[in-house]
Amino acid sequence: MENIALIESFSEFKDDKFIDRVTLMAILEDVFRNALKKKFGDDDNFDIIINPDKGDLEIWRNRVVVADGEVEEPNQEISLSAARKIEPDFEVGEDVSQEVKLFDLGRRAILALRQNLISKIHEHDNSNIFKQFQELVGDLYTAEVHHIRHRAVILLDDEGNEIILPKDKQIPSDFFRKGDNVKGVIDSVELKGNKPTIIMSRTSPKFLEKLFESEIPEVFDGLITIKNIVRIPGEKAKVAVDSYDDRIDPVGACVGMKGSRIHGIVRELGNENIDVINYTTNLQLYITRALSPARVTSIKIDEENKRAEAILKPEEVSKAIGRGGHNIRLAGQLTGYEIDVLREGAEEDVELREFSDEIEDWVIKEFSKAGLDTAKSILEQDVADLVKRTDLEEETILDVIRILKEEFED
Repeated sequence: MENIALIESFSEFKDDKFIDRVTLMAILEDVFRNALKKKFGDDDNFDIIINPDKGDLEIWRNRVVVADGEVEEPNQEISLSAARKIEPDFEVGEDVSQEVKLFDLGRRAILALRQNLISKIHEHDNSNIFKQFQELVGDLYTAEVHHIRHRAVILLDDEGNEIILPKDKQIPSDFFRKGDNVKGVIDSVELKGNKPTIIMSRTSPKFLEKLFESEIPEVFDGLITIKNIVRIPGEKAKVAVDSYDDRIDPVGACVGMKGSRIHGIVRELGNENIDVINYTTNLQLYITRALSPARVTSIKIDEENKRAEAILKPEEVSKAIGRGGHNIRLAGQLTGYEIDVLREGAEEDVELREFSDEIEDWVIKEFSKAGLDTAKSILEQDVADLVKRTDLEEETILDVIRILKEEFED
C-alpha cells in the first residue's frame, strides 16, 4: 500500500505536465533503481513490477540462500536462518525473493525519490517541448503577450510554453500590450541547460512567405511558387513569384482585386510596402522587373562580376533608387546583381569618386548609399531633397555642389 500511495501522490505531475501514465511508470522505475543502487550498491538482483493500469508498483530483491556464517555479499546472499524466517522450508542454494517496502529505504531516500522524480519529469517535459518546436521552425505561430521587457517581448502559447520575441526580430513599428495576440515564425529553438529557449521572428523573409501561404490559396496549394523574398522589415519587400500553369497570373492572384488579398499581409507587417513581381530566367527582364515601379530604358549586364547597369530616363531614377535607397538595394538582393542606375545621356557625366581629392571619402559613400554616384545625379537634385535622402548636413551638401559646379560644369 505504501508504494501505491507514493505513486498516486505523484499524479499531480502527470496531470500538470500531461505526461502519459506509461511514461510516468518508466520514469518511476528509473528513479527507484537509482535509489536502490544508493541503498544496496547494486540493482541487478531487483525486480521492479509496474502495473500502469492500476498504478501499482512492487520491488522484489532476489538473493541466494547460503549456510549461516558464509554470507559474503549481503545484497546477493541471505543466510539459511534468515531465509527460513521468510519461509521455513528454504534450503541452501535456493533463490529467495523478498519484497522491499518503502520504509526500508529510509525517510531521506524517499524525499530524494520525490525530488529526483520532479527533476526527471521536468527533463522529459522540456525534451518534448524542444522536439515539438524543432519541428515547427519556419512555421507560422501565434502566442499571447505575457510580459514586455526592454530587449524582448515574452509570449505564452495556449499550453503555457514561453516564447521570446527579441527586439531585433520585431518590425520597427511593432507595439504590443499585455494580452495581445502576436503572429510570427518560429525562428530557432535552443536547449540552454535543460530548458528550451524558443525564439520567434517577425523580420524573417520566412514570415512573409508563410503569410502568403496563409492568405493566398494558390500559394498554399502550390499552384504559385515563391522564388525569392527580400525585405527591409517595416519598410519594403520584394517577392518574386512564378506559376507553372499558364492560365494563372501569379502577380494578379497574389495581389487580388484592388489589392484585396495582399492588404491583410501589408497590415500585419506594419504597412510594409510589398512589390510582387513575375519571376523569369531572362536576367535582363528579371532585373527590369526588380527595379519596379521604375521604368527601365535598357540594361547592360556583366555576368562575370555580377553587375548590371540600368539606363533610365531622369524622371525615373528616383523611383528606381527609392526612399533611402531601399528599392535599388532590394532589387540587387532579389536578383543577386549589384545594380548601378544611370541616366539617359549620362555619357558626359563624371563619377563622383573622380573628385576624391576634393570630397572626403565618407561623404562620397553617403551619396552612394542614396544611389547618387555621379556629378549630374547630385546637381540635378534639389538641396532639400539631398538632405532628406542622405545623412549629410546642408552645409556639406552645398560644399559638394560648389566643387562639382566648379570642376564639372567648366
